[in-house]
Amino acid sequence: MGAKSDSKGCKWLSWFIVFVVLAIIAGAVALVLIKKKQNESDNEPAPVPGPPGPVTQKYSDALKTAMQFFDIQKSGKLVDNKISWRGDSAVKDGSDAKLDLSKGMYDAGDHMKFGLPMAFTASVLSWSILEYGDHLDKVDQLEEAQDSLKWITDFLVNAHPKDNVLYIQVGDPKADHECWNRPEDMTEKRPLTQVNTSAPGTEVAAETAAAMASASLVFKKSNPTYSDTLLKHAKQLFTFANENRGSYSESIPDVQKFYNSTGYGDELLWAAGWLYHATGDKTYLDFVIGDGQEFAEFGKPSWFSWDNKLAGAQVLLSRLTFFGGNKDNSVLQKYKKTAEAVMCGLLPKSPTATSSRTKILFLVSLVLLHLPS
Repeated sequence: MGAKSDSKGCKWLSWFIVFVVLAIIAGAVALVLIKKKQNESDNEPAPVPGPPGPVTQKYSDALKTAMQFFDIQKSGKLVDNKISWRGDSAVKDGSDAKLDLSKGMYDAGDHMKFGLPMAFTASVLSWSILEYGDHLDKVDQLEEAQDSLKWITDFLVNAHPKDNVLYIQVGDPKADHECWNRPEDMTEKRPLTQVNTSAPGTEVAAETAAAMASASLVFKKSNPTYSDTLLKHAKQLFTFANENRGSYSESIPDVQKFYNSTGYGDELLWAAGWLYHATGDKTYLDFVIGDGQEFAEFGKPSWFSWDNKLAGAQVLLSRLTFFGGNKDNSVLQKYKKTAEAVMCGLLPKSPTATSSRTKILFLVSLVLLHLPS
């Protein structure tokens, strides 16, 4: 993901496979629910969107299998380990700085912990839980998802020991990629990399703020004390990111070989959006409709990825035009229109669809057509 070297090619493939599998499962579930809607009476449970409908076991099983991916990637002292061939690993990570950075998740097939994509994983997983938590709960996967999320956010909390310090990498990628073995067996040194006021990293600090803010909403009812802790870190990290602007790709050139950043404005909007949803503090709304507009790129739909969160931020901020009394805000309407353009670019029959964006959706649809009903 975002590799500049051949050693990352397999990571692209592993993540690609996971996301295609998840897309197939989600699409299959949607098709089944649509068919049920067509064949069932009005008294039956409604399909998505809305409360969960009847469960189709094979797709429930597929979701459970896909969720195991997070368990497989876990670092640290494992609790209630469900993966027979995984064990404790990297339990001393962070000890050089007298921190416990043993948790978190490995990037892919290696043993690296990269803060930018890991925080993005937490943000998107939080969003998935917030939007589809009732569906996850129906197939007994809500607690699993929350556990995986907390495994990451526990790491992120510990990686932020001071207001203006954030540890964004554990391990030496060059040494790590020269030795491919089980994480339980690794013996190489695990150096730490940080961003701070002298070496800023706005994108990674803001992405971590977004992860903390979104996760605070996930745990708001079930674990309010932990939710408050996450929100405190999120606020501090946004302030750090915004007041000490600079790309970590420039501050720490070595990161360019793996997760090079193309800019930090999208992360600032993404983080401010989540913080406004989590706090209701108008300061964050004022940012996205005020100075933050310089990063918005209205009318230019883009991909949603670990490097570019603009599409996600636009969709997230579009919610404010439907909920919360901001329907007539002209700037939020611009976010909404750009979000609509993103969606239209992904729909195969849309007049603005592009083949590069719809090709995978087309392939997934072909697979779904051949799935047993």
